[in-house]
Amino acid sequence: MNAPRLSELTTTAVGGPATRYVAATTETEVVDAVAAADRAGERVLVVGGGSNILASEHPFDGTVVHVATRGFSVSEDADGVGVLVRVAAGHPWDELVRETVERGLSGLETLSGIPGTTGATPVQNVGAYGAEVSQSIVGVETWDRVERTRRCFAFEELQFSYRDSVFKRSISHGSPRYVVLSVAFRLEPREDSIPIRYAQLATALGVEVGERAPLASVRETVLRLRGRKGMVVDPQDRDTFSTGSFFTNPVVPEHELTDRIPADAPRYPVLDARGHTVEGAVKFSAAWLIDHSGFGKGFGLPGTRNVLLELDGELVAGGRASLSTKHTLAMTNRGQASGEDVAAVARTVQRGVAEVFGVHLEPEPVLLGLTL
Repeated sequence: MNAPRLSELTTTAVGGPATRYVAATTETEVVDAVAAADRAGERVLVVGGGSNILASEHPFDGTVVHVATRGFSVSEDADGVGVLVRVAAGHPWDELVRETVERGLSGLETLSGIPGTTGATPVQNVGAYGAEVSQSIVGVETWDRVERTRRCFAFEELQFSYRDSVFKRSISHGSPRYVVLSVAFRLEPREDSIPIRYAQLATALGVEVGERAPLASVRETVLRLRGRKGMVVDPQDRDTFSTGSFFTNPVVPEHELTDRIPADAPRYPVLDARGHTVEGAVKFSAAWLIDHSGFGKGFGLPGTRNVLLELDGELVAGGRASLSTKHTLAMTNRGQASGEDVAAVARTVQRGVAEVFGVHLEPEPVLLGLTL
């Protein structure tokens, strides 16, 4: 079939054409497509929901493998602790979360509304509202492109940390060594949620931090909070034409803290893969740092200006790309943007935060043919 532009496969709706495109609806088709491209010496781009890719407008000279596998199974855990849910990599993430909540399975509810597919979640160790997928994942089945064999990773082998994993560290120029085929989660059968760790969510639910709340209420509340920030995909809302949170919240070792970061800057504990606090480091809000570096909501649109750094927003990308008008952490396509336009806004923000606070913000999406 004719290869679509990457703009048709990504939530930011930017990106150039690909040489070849394969839609894979079974694990065998995924493996066969990737292996065939590797044998031919072609570049490979693996795409699921396209929510974590920012691509250049230049042609992608290679094969795009679109992982469109779906489905999941539920079984009793052999250890007698909870249930195991094995999910196809291409299964839409939020559909999985909704289905687990409806089945009375606790563990994923605070991750409602996150775009993309299930197979992408272990790569980034996706998280929100005080929870990460690493707290529920027990195993991931992959295709190892180097050894040319299937490989199943147990939890200990995944090397999870904040927005990171062994999979993410294997990516080179947008192309992964390990192609995720399925993900296994251990969830708990119960009608209330995991303990609520995030203060904003706890307040919205009317509970104390550390308490639980009904599963359905947690999901509804998270969707409402994310919707207000433009973080739930909506074709009618230009603020959602983004990769979601563009920068990870920076983690700073305590011995590197300086008075350039004010005492009233929001600070959060750093958690390990199992949700335990890591001593000696502090996590800051990237959104707060961006805002307090003078980049307000909508920076990049006509009439916007960073007074602190004396920057006219429209000059960065001609008004075609900007920060979301609802949240300073999302870089958005206002309708006619290129990948280069979105990257220009992100680059300006990254440099501005470094100038004001001395903190380097790391991009969360995979940059394809682009640099900051």
